[in-house]
Parts: sequence; C-alpha cells; structure tokens
Amino acid sequence: MKAKRPEISVVAPVYNEEENVPILCEQLHAALSECGRTYEILLIDDGSTDASWERMNEAHNQYPYIRLIRLRRNFGQTAAMSAGFHESHGEMVITMDADLQNDPADIPMLMEQADKGFDVVSGWRRKRKDTFINRRLPSMIANGLISRITGVFLHDYGCTLKAYRRDVVANLRLYGEMHRFIPALASWVGASVTEIEVNHRPRMFGTTKYGISRTLRVILDLITVKFLLRYSTHPIQIFGKIGLGLGAPGVLMLMFVVLAHLSFLCFGTQFAAELIKRPFWVFTPFMLILFCTQFISMGLLAEIQIRTYHESQSKPIYVIRERVEPDA
Repeated sequence: MKAKRPEISVVAPVYNEEENVPILCEQLHAALSECGRTYEILLIDDGSTDASWERMNEAHNQYPYIRLIRLRRNFGQTAAMSAGFHESHGEMVITMDADLQNDPADIPMLMEQADKGFDVVSGWRRKRKDTFINRRLPSMIANGLISRITGVFLHDYGCTLKAYRRDVVANLRLYGEMHRFIPALASWVGASVTEIEVNHRPRMFGTTKYGISRTLRVILDLITVKFLLRYSTHPIQIFGKIGLGLGAPGVLMLMFVVLAHLSFLCFGTQFAAELIKRPFWVFTPFMLILFCTQFISMGLLAEIQIRTYHESQSKPIYVIRERVEPDA
C-alpha cells in the first residue's frame, strides 16, 4: 500500500553549520509537533567541510521524521534546494536557511496563508538583523529590480523562508541563483503569490555565505529569468526587435547616402560630394544592416531550438491548473 504523503516537507540546505544544526532540528521538531500536521524534515548537506554531516546524523537518530541527503560537493544553495524539492514528499514544501536566522515558529503562519488558497507564501524579513552596507542595501536594490522586471512585487525575494504547493515546484528546474526567483516563475504559470512578515534573528554561530559579489550573479540570473518569463516560447520577438531596431536606421542611412550620391552625379551638389567622402556615412549603414541580419538569424535559430526542446520532450507550452473529468 502506498504511504500517504505528509502535509509538510521542510527543506533546509546545510553548508558548514555544525553548531546550528542541533538547535535547528530541536526547534523544527518543537514547532512542527505542535502544529498538528504530518511532516518530514529534509536536511541537504551541500558539501560541508566541517562536522555538519555528523551533527545531522545525530539529529536523525534523536528526532523522528528527519531525512538526510548529502551532495558530493558544494553545488550551491539553488542546487541543494532543487534536490530538496525533488526528494521531498509533502503536499506543502517549506524552505528555510539552516543558520537559525529563519524562525521555525513562523511555519504555522505560512501554512495558515496556504490554507487560504495561496500557492506560494513568501516570508518578509521586515525587521532584518543584518548589517546594512553589505547585506540589507544590496538586498533592497535587488528586490526592487526583481519586482520591477518580473512584475511580481515582493519586499523580500531573498528570504529563504517560503511555502510552496507541491505542484508548483514538482517540475521546476533551477540553475545559478534562481531559487530566489521561484515566486516570479510560479506566478508566470498562474500560481497565486502572497507575502507575510516573518521573524528574523541575528546569526549566533558560523559565518555568512553571502556577500556583495552575489548581487552581481543575481542580476545576471535576473536577465535570464526575464527572458524565460517573456520570450522563452518565442525568442524571435526579442532578437527580431533588436535586429529591426538596428536595421531600420541602417536602411534609412543607406538611402540617404544613395540619394546624396545621385545628387552629386546629377547636379554636382558640393554638400553631397563632401558627405560621401566620410567613412562614417559609407560604412555605418552596412554595419547596421549586417547586425540586423545577424540578430534576426539568431532569433530564427533560437526559434528552431525552442521547438526542438518542446517537441523532443513532448513538453507543452502551457500548464494545466486543474482537471474536471466526467463521472464514470
């Protein structure tokens, strides 16, 4: 007989958090035991080089419903979270950091919002306990950019404490730093997203794994997400627009040069004679038209690749939310 899914799966990536793991497991066990729902806890060891794996095994022996996954090396938080999504069984998947800055006591609040019908419940660290210059300021800038570009407005994309329905993350493929964009990707396929204020605690043990350099990687991934959200099924739209934007002035300039040349040949216009001697007016139109051709060609090749991707995997370009079948 097939085992019944737990109601909640908590996924926590762990990287060099040996002092935090025992406390995290104790707090998770206390919070989940009191919420009256079936649950499991997945700890993903993302290639830790300290004693985190040993502490995780001790917690596994001490508390029920703790599952452990150990990656072969440090693949990064996005990869660890993706492994947690695919290995978890719960109807709701809750993600959180293992550094104790996210509060397990907030999990019931996330579930209350999910019970109202939301597919994604995102935490907002309104009173964040981090330094301003290298943590909060870059985060504020990143949140503003992500919200504006994706059209899904959240105060705190960087907060790991989030709740997702299983059907939202079941087939999700994440790369780079894209775990923080899941609410935007989920909204793209029709998921309902909300945000609630959660507790944020200062780090007690260990060192932070984040810095300003990560903001640059986030910006590059944001460009990827924007492309995926808007142009993943018709890339010719973006490459074609760039190509036409370059080609149109190139054609106009070329027509102007041709007319100027005819004016010089027919009427001996001195202005035209000076104009056609300048390299800018001779080479620029041809360069712009060449760039136009290249971008449109890239768009056509991308269209072929997109169609191959969807058709080879029988992957639809739509997502079904619900089915209603006739009674037998």
